[in-house]
Amino acid sequence: MNKTTGETREFIEGFLPLVVGVQDTEIVIAPPFTSLPVAAELLKESNVKLAGQDVFYEESGAYTGEISPLMLKDVGCTHVIIGHSERRQYFGETDEVVNRKTKAAMGAGLTVIFCIGETLEERESGNTFSVLKRQIAEGLRGITATGLVIAYEPVWAIGTGKTASPEQAQEAHEFIRSELSHLYGDEAGTIRILYGGSVKPDNIASLMSKDDVDGALVGGASLKADSFAAIVKYGQES
Repeated sequence: MNKTTGETREFIEGFLPLVVGVQDTEIVIAPPFTSLPVAAELLKESNVKLAGQDVFYEESGAYTGEISPLMLKDVGCTHVIIGHSERRQYFGETDEVVNRKTKAAMGAGLTVIFCIGETLEERESGNTFSVLKRQIAEGLRGITATGLVIAYEPVWAIGTGKTASPEQAQEAHEFIRSELSHLYGDEAGTIRILYGGSVKPDNIASLMSKDDVDGALVGGASLKADSFAAIVKYGQES
């Protein structure tokens, strides 16, 4: 919940020149709903795609305050984030709700960034893998691999300044990849798994060095054009 339309315009106008030559990395930004129209206009003809931060599972109807998949498509989104830990924590989203949203979004042709992750309590009690297993099995029930991106975000590392070590991230991503293989067979290899949780310019290279870390879901560091661009272009320039 950051950036007015004016601030979104300022961010994009500062960000695009910094990443104009990037061809080998897919870049997606997810401003708040109110900024989507101005963002879509500014991103036309650019190498940056647009995502909604959330979506509802019906096309229309008496659901005051909600945004449908068709509305996101209409405004220019190609992607949507579903099941973010903040949605689960503050708004009580269950695996069933996340599943319904994912089906609706994919039905409208949106690529889904499907978020999973454990809390500090769950990790310390040794339940990380069982939590991830449940979120995958129940959240992806009846979902195809096409148009699916997974984002692993350990809740204890979001906005806390704590980051899972590259080894912890790889361990979780490897487990997720294994679970996806049970669901999708060889297609699991085509699904990208992003790491989210206090990703910064100074830790992106070590995270991305791991075999099963395919990208990043960037939070606070994405609010400033220069730091986000440094993450996008890690290894190329600081």
